[in-house]
Order: sequence, then structure tokens, then C-alpha cells
Amino acid sequence: MFGRERIEYKTAEQVVAMRRAGLVVAAAHQAVRDAIAPGVTTADLDAVAGQVIADAGATPSFLGYHGYPAVLCVSVNDEIVHGIPGPRVLREGDVVSVDCGAIVDGWHGDAAFTVVLGDADPADLALSAATERAMWAAIAALAGGERLGVVGDAVERVVEESDEPYGIVQEYVGHGIGTAMHQPPDVLNYRTHDRGPRLRPGLCVAIEPMLTRGSRTTRVLDDDWTVVTEDGERAAHWEHTVALGPDGLWVLTAADGGVAGLAPFGVEPVPLSDIG
Repeated sequence: MFGRERIEYKTAEQVVAMRRAGLVVAAAHQAVRDAIAPGVTTADLDAVAGQVIADAGATPSFLGYHGYPAVLCVSVNDEIVHGIPGPRVLREGDVVSVDCGAIVDGWHGDAAFTVVLGDADPADLALSAATERAMWAAIAALAGGERLGVVGDAVERVVEESDEPYGIVQEYVGHGIGTAMHQPPDVLNYRTHDRGPRLRPGLCVAIEPMLTRGSRTTRVLDDDWTVVTEDGERAAHWEHTVALGPDGLWVLTAADGGVAGLAPFGVEPVPLSDIG
């Protein structure tokens, strides 16, 4: 449930610092998108992202985090999150979720996307599209919301309006972010009676719905990291880091600040110069 631990609210200057980390993540994502294809290994993608982060003078958020051994999380097909890059060769039709974090001057950015490779199953494309729409709907809800529970409301609404009965993963949720990758508050992707903390300027959160084509039940593999669907059905994961200002929000890990993703919801991001 929503914790009531102390939330780290950021100043306008600190949000600008977080934007620098967010842009490194966006650049790493673009490089991975350019490289991902059937025949490429998940370790190849990890090397691509690692090079972008190093070239930017940044530090990977994930590498060494509680012993995690890689720069990226690359989760394939029934893997939901925390898939460890390695020798696995990607194939036509694979559903691939890529999660990346970077640190610049002590501030974190964190984001994820899903792609379906090559000759794709339309149902897998629909799953990824629904998950991405749930993420943007949740971000848009923050713009006019009063409490953080609007995120779970928005994700569930997208699922309810979908043609398929997608599962919403509940064990793994979004989170506050700033001087640490994971901070209070938890950002749930489902409705609860607890409406969560009030939304106020300076709140920075990672919004990250995870949907499955079947049950929401999960299990962790023997590597103690990779989370998979219990029923073997495929999953998708989308995420962005978002900052709230007094007059709106800015998507720190989107190259355009969230302009394109939020436009279908009638929300216009507030430029960083206006956040303070």
C-alpha cells in the first residue's frame, strides 16, 4: 500500500538536474531502439546502453544495485521485469522490454519501453500499445489530480476499456525518484481505498505499468532477479520519470518532455523554465 514515509520534494534547480539524467536515459533508449533486431543478443543491447551512458559522463543506476550485474534490464516474452542481459539471441516475434536508469551529479532518471520484433503477433502489439497508453494516461492524470491514487485509476481505466482482459501486475510498482533510484512514495498501478499522498510541486515519480496477456500472478526465477508471469503469458512494461511543478508537469525521460505522449489526453507539459 501507499507508504507515508518522508517524500523528497525537489526544487526547480534539482528538477533541472534530474532532467539531465533523464536525457541520458532517453539517449540510451534511442540507441537501443536503433540496435534491437532479431539476431542481436540482450548483452549486445546492454553494451550499447552502457556506452551511451559512459560517453555522457553518467553512471548506470542499475549496475551494482543490490548486486545487479548489468546496465539494463532486458525482459523477453513472459519476463516482466529485471531480466538480466546475456547470450540470449532475440528472435522474430519476441516481446522485449528494456529498462534503463542513469545518474548525473547524484540525480537519477529511470524509464522503460517495450518493442515487438519483426513479424509480430497482433495480440502482442496490442498488449504493448495498451501498456504504453496506460502509462501516458496515468501521467496525464497527475496533471489534474489531487492525490497519487489517480495513477492506479487511470491504468485500470485503460485496461477496462481494452478489448482484452489484461492482467495488471501488482507486486512491482512505480516509485519516487531523485537522489536515490527508489524512494517513497510507492506508485500503485491499480485502485485501492487508500488514495495516497497529495500531489504537490516538487514531487518526482517513476510511472511504470506492467500488463500481461493472462494472469497478473508472477514468480521470480532462480537468478533471484528475473520476474516472469506464472502462466507463461507475455508481458509489457512502459515507464517514464515525471516531475510536478506548480502549474503542470514535465516528463524528464522523454526527449520532448512528454509533448507527443500527452497530446492525446489534452495535456501540455510545462517547460522546465516554468516549473519553479
